[in-house]
Amino acid sequence: MTGKSWVRIQAWPYFLAFLIVENVLLWLEEKPLIRFNDGITSLSHGLFQECGRLVFRGAENVAYIFIYENFRLVELPWDSAWTWYLAVLGVDFCYYWLHRACHEVHILWAQHQVHHSSEEFNLTVGLRQSVLQGWCGFLFYLPLAVIIPPAHFLTHQQFNLLFQFWIHTKSVHTLGPLEWVFNTPRHHRVHHGCNLYCLDKNYGGLLIIWDRLFGTFAEERPKEEIIYGLVYNQPSFNPFFLQIFYNMNVINKWKSMPNWQDKLAAVWKGPSWIPGKPRLGADEDKLDIKSREKYNVQLPLWCNLYLLLHFVVVVIGFQELALRYMGMSPLAVLGFVAYILTSLTTIGMLFDNHPYACLFELVRCLAFVWYVHVFGLNNDPAISILQSVFLLSTFFWLLKTCHILQIKVKTK
Repeated sequence: MTGKSWVRIQAWPYFLAFLIVENVLLWLEEKPLIRFNDGITSLSHGLFQECGRLVFRGAENVAYIFIYENFRLVELPWDSAWTWYLAVLGVDFCYYWLHRACHEVHILWAQHQVHHSSEEFNLTVGLRQSVLQGWCGFLFYLPLAVIIPPAHFLTHQQFNLLFQFWIHTKSVHTLGPLEWVFNTPRHHRVHHGCNLYCLDKNYGGLLIIWDRLFGTFAEERPKEEIIYGLVYNQPSFNPFFLQIFYNMNVINKWKSMPNWQDKLAAVWKGPSWIPGKPRLGADEDKLDIKSREKYNVQLPLWCNLYLLLHFVVVVIGFQELALRYMGMSPLAVLGFVAYILTSLTTIGMLFDNHPYACLFELVRCLAFVWYVHVFGLNNDPAISILQSVFLLSTFFWLLKTCHILQIKVKTK
């Protein structure tokens, strides 16, 4: 198992504990709790990203290790405190520019927008990540390879990302003087807003000093409600769709440009850029979102319980895969990952009440029953129970697909 995957998998219990604490605080403050459909969608994105890590097996770090082993300028002692301090600052400085580029370069934004696609702001959003962003962003860390040892870099890169999990919350209002130096929930709420004053602000990871130095800092405005989500929101709870849909926007913008210069600009300039305007677009051409009704599909309680059960099964399946995948063939890993991603996509389709969701779920459940039967796995009591659950689910969705049963939903 790669170091990154191990760290993140070990962190899952702590993520869950923080989610429980956040909901308790929201309940005590008489504020809305985490929406079930939106929260599961965010967690699904986290599993999407981790599945990608299992497939890629840390390959994006090969270039960093190669540069360090062949072109490093100095040999920093691994046990020196100064090496670790330099790694902290270096990783966070590079993360600032990576994060800024992901907002200011259209093709990079097409990947990073996944993280901003929720209309909520809570700890689950911290896990809503892009599968492809790591491959787009590792280049920004390569300059560190001439100085910082790979072990120090990878350690602090993970600490930096883990730190950012807790700043996705409305439950922490201010941290006083620490706000001058560190990135905090107050600063990060601004970053996630689609109000005009929030756009392209507060990119810092651990530290907010980079934003203060480079002119991208904005204070939260207590009297103006922050509206979360994308400026041009794409209502969906389907994680696969949300991972890829924005790339079509880049392609369409490319096609709409009259010449090659503008076509290339449509890819590397900002998402709001139009010909004849500044690289990031002009404020007068941007929408200033002041209020917006949140996308929501209200399913019956039994259906939500069904989706929770199957999501938990998927999480357990992922944990088992993460523990065993290094001893499996690449083809077997790809097969299991494909089933996990299909399962999460189908759960999202059911949350959306997509017209083909029932058919997808029928096929998914049937595939599990078939796999267990063909490979003789039902000797395990736990697997046998799961097979029975999936068999009942198959029968139910068969009736639903044949329109014998109906699910009543409310959309608002």
